[in-house]
Amino acid sequence: MPFILASASPRRLELLAQIGVVPDETVPADIPETPRRGELPRQLAVRLSREKALAVARLRPGAAILAADTVVARGRLILPKPADAGEARRCLERLSGRSHMVYGGICLLVSGTTRSRLVVTRVAFKRLSADEIDSYLASDDWHGKAGAYAIQGRAAAFVRRLNGSYSNVVGLGLYETAGLLAGHGLAPSS
Repeated sequence: MPFILASASPRRLELLAQIGVVPDETVPADIPETPRRGELPRQLAVRLSREKALAVARLRPGAAILAADTVVARGRLILPKPADAGEARRCLERLSGRSHMVYGGICLLVSGTTRSRLVVTRVAFKRLSADEIDSYLASDDWHGKAGAYAIQGRAAAFVRRLNGSYSNVVGLGLYETAGLLAGHGLAPSS
């Protein structure tokens, strides 16, 4: 059975390669990612990963599909993938000097059955100066990133503390993903 990663994220593809998993194909799921009224960040991450898997399953029936979604939140406030530098600045200002949560929803769809996992990581940022924010925005490292930062890039210097899965913050909790895949014989043997 073909194995498909339902994502356009090169980071997720790289993360899978770290654990020896290479999908047969990557197919981005084109779904709306807007939170529903009253939806909590953790619920959003799980729902979106499941909806992405189901959307790609309609395009590639019979395939095993892995989908994921990352949600960055400060309390109940879900931080977006910013559309412009102004929105990215607001995200970074909200994260500056505070802790926030990164919720990673993972869904594996095999033979019409879905299995989901939620990975939660707490990240604490140092207090960011205006110059640090300006420099980061000029790097364009924030483009397409939930919460306007990529921990595997320049934003690594902002992280005072991390509690949980680093790979989840990058875009895919590898421990949980490996477990899901192994449960269906989709992961290489160690």
